[in-house]
Amino acid sequence: MLAKRIIPCLDVKDGKTVKGVNFVNFRDAGDPVELGRAYSEQGADELVYLDITASFEGRKTFTELVRKVAAKVSIPFTVGGGINELSDVDRLLNAGADKVSVNSSVLRRPELIDEIAKNFGNQVCVVAIDANFESGLWKCYLNGGRVPTGKDMFEWALEAQNRGAGEILFTSMTHDGVKEGYANEALARLNELLQIPVIASGGAGKKEHFRDAFIIGKADAALAASVFHFGEIPIGELKDYLDKENICVRK
Repeated sequence: MLAKRIIPCLDVKDGKTVKGVNFVNFRDAGDPVELGRAYSEQGADELVYLDITASFEGRKTFTELVRKVAAKVSIPFTVGGGINELSDVDRLLNAGADKVSVNSSVLRRPELIDEIAKNFGNQVCVVAIDANFESGLWKCYLNGGRVPTGKDMFEWALEAQNRGAGEILFTSMTHDGVKEGYANEALARLNELLQIPVIASGGAGKKEHFRDAFIIGKADAALAASVFHFGEIPIGELKDYLDKENICVRK
């Protein structure tokens, strides 16, 4: 059995790590490089860095931060935000990132998934989906949750896989920052639909929520932010708990 992964997510705005609730009301959570180094030392399996205003403001993800992170951490990390073309991917991988996360750009031009997979390999391409549950349906959003697309999440996830995505990172906007648990029913449906790994994001508030994402949601990895940034759940303690719940984790 493949070990389930624990992934701290660092949302970066103006060079600082921030955390919000339902994609708004951000507060400062610390230096992204030092936080990443600490998580690497504490036993995190991977990291995700998202430049959360890059798509909205039309900026490129800042390469210098990626270089600094690569120099300090010893685990794989993914970088997202403002990635619109192959040259962006090339620049970030050369700076030290292991994977890239794409969201708004591939909703606008799905062919970019094919291009990334063909040029850099499926394993490099993480397709992030920000979706909101409304009128009984999961709908995809652009630009950090600001712009509705009307696109069905499950149809889009399947298309992304078929185009060459190596992983799906599903963030429930409905659950984000609320700390009441992940969107486990939607996660389980994604797991049934797809052959590629699904990363759960949005809603972690206690250790049981990670357990439920893995057991009920059948997620391959669980991503969280504020519970790690503000010291609410130490990563080592979380892994000990999951191990006792018979969930396979790297220790």
